[in-house]
Amino acid sequence: MRDELRALWAEPRVPDPPVRVGRDWLLLAAALIGIVLEAVLRTDVVWWPVSILATAGLALTTLWRRTHPLAMVVFAFGTAIALTLVDLAAGHESSIGLYTGAIIVVLAYALTRWGSGRDIVLGSAVMLAAFVVSSFIDGGPAGDILGGFVFLAFPVALGASVRLWSTARRRELERMRARERENIARELHDTVAHHVSAIVVQAQAGRVLADIDPETAAETLAGVEEEGARTLEAMRAMVMALREEDAGAELSPLPGIADLPRLVATRRGGVPVDLRIDDAICRLPPLVDTGVFRIVQESVTNATRHAVGATAIQVRVVAEPDRIHIIVLDDGKTPGPSGTGYGLTGLRERASILGGNLVAGPCADGWRVEAELPRQPGDVLPPRRPIKLPPHRDDASPPHQPIQAPPP
Repeated sequence: MRDELRALWAEPRVPDPPVRVGRDWLLLAAALIGIVLEAVLRTDVVWWPVSILATAGLALTTLWRRTHPLAMVVFAFGTAIALTLVDLAAGHESSIGLYTGAIIVVLAYALTRWGSGRDIVLGSAVMLAAFVVSSFIDGGPAGDILGGFVFLAFPVALGASVRLWSTARRRELERMRARERENIARELHDTVAHHVSAIVVQAQAGRVLADIDPETAAETLAGVEEEGARTLEAMRAMVMALREEDAGAELSPLPGIADLPRLVATRRGGVPVDLRIDDAICRLPPLVDTGVFRIVQESVTNATRHAVGATAIQVRVVAEPDRIHIIVLDDGKTPGPSGTGYGLTGLRERASILGGNLVAGPCADGWRVEAELPRQPGDVLPPRRPIKLPPHRDDASPPHQPIQAPPP
């Protein structure tokens, strides 16, 4: 109980409450009209100038109920306590103030809807004190007292309920924005890093061949130009997808397994890639299809950039009844950890979102990335069944050993 009270006391105010909206002025206008009607029609008003001014002051507090909820509650209910004590001292048969003063229940709603935990605790104490004083002095049947308590407690509970709902909705929106930012960052990294890596490799090859074989160097530079155009096209498509005014624009379809041969063919001047795709792979859901492409794309890019002395990269996409098995293997030496590691992190996140898994690490002949994706996004895969790759060269080198999945 003590922890809950401490948490309530430390609760911050709702950020950026609206200062005033149109309905605030309508509420104030209705209150002022009610005051005028009561002053004209009622004959039992005590000290009518004081009653009118006091009730008008209570109505004005509604204009600041969101920005200063505690101050308005203290002023309004403190005024109600003072008027009750004046009635007691003067021996009036009816109370000072008008029925329109019941507008202060709006302040009770605003206190729990917009105030901080400290405001709620202190303001509730003031409202409870006003209720106790009024009930003790005015007396009346127990049913009337209970009805008055419910009349005051209802807006308090309503404000708290609306606040909880709004907070839950705001947090869900924040989680959705965070997931969307992660998706954008992952897509940006997978797309741009691949193309830029290919540009760098081809530019390096062109510089080496410039004096030795100018014709081949010119072809390599043409590849750099083509890869740069692809990068600009991919960036332009992503920007169009993010711009609100172009949200309805037609974008090119996301890449998939069918685009892997083109991906390999554009890597001129780099480490040769041996791509083999299982013929049994039929049409996959777009999310899984794109996931396979991105995993291969990023894995090949990492091998090209980081594998020292690599002479070949193997890529295998194998179809199984309930999953797609992806293996990317290079025969180079991988240096120690460096950089931020966003590539592998993004790949693991992508596989996990689809319900699959991915492991990467050194093996007997180099570096291996192995992933499994379900044929339907979100399906739970049974335990991994690592497979062995055939040698990618025509020599008698031993087969590559699969990397076992880490224990759950």
